[in-house]
Amino acid sequence: MAVIVSKGFAQNESAQIAAMYWDAFGQKLGRVMGPESRSIAFIESVLDPTHAICARDETGVLLGVAGFKTFDGALVGGTWRDLARHYGWIGSTWRVGLLALLERDTENERFLMDGVFVHENARGKGVGTALLNGICDEARDRGYKEVRLDVIDTNPRARALYERKGFVAGESQNLGPLRFIFGFKSATIMIRQT
Repeated sequence: MAVIVSKGFAQNESAQIAAMYWDAFGQKLGRVMGPESRSIAFIESVLDPTHAICARDETGVLLGVAGFKTFDGALVGGTWRDLARHYGWIGSTWRVGLLALLERDTENERFLMDGVFVHENARGKGVGTALLNGICDEARDRGYKEVRLDVIDTNPRARALYERKGFVAGESQNLGPLRFIFGFKSATIMIRQT
């Protein structure tokens, strides 16, 4: 299967991307962002195609997405007001507080990859590798010498892929009691030279 990587996505792909995002990260975010239907609606409403690298097959079918974060935004951004439209004022307030604990700041030194996810039917076919290469190309085009990502301890398959693609593990952050909310104990920073 040929995998074609490009920047951005069409507006009519937002619902599919939001569902794929939830499929990949819903287990981690479910207690905070659930129920699923509300979360997917929120994600769809805040997706930013300018912060996406997409993989498609030769017929144009979307296979996967890698998001990145800059000072200008992120693939899944949004504000407290965006959350409030979907969860109400009270629901958005406590969600913002918990989500802030997972927030990773952008920096001048490293390009920040902010999630990669592949459609379940395309996994194991080189799509993740193509997306990582696309992220590294984007970082290089923007003048960054390194790409940074975070991988959680409950995702050894992703970590193995990152290591095969040249990412090196660095500092780990333990969640402490928050592991009961998010379903993982720690996240490890991984860095790759571009």
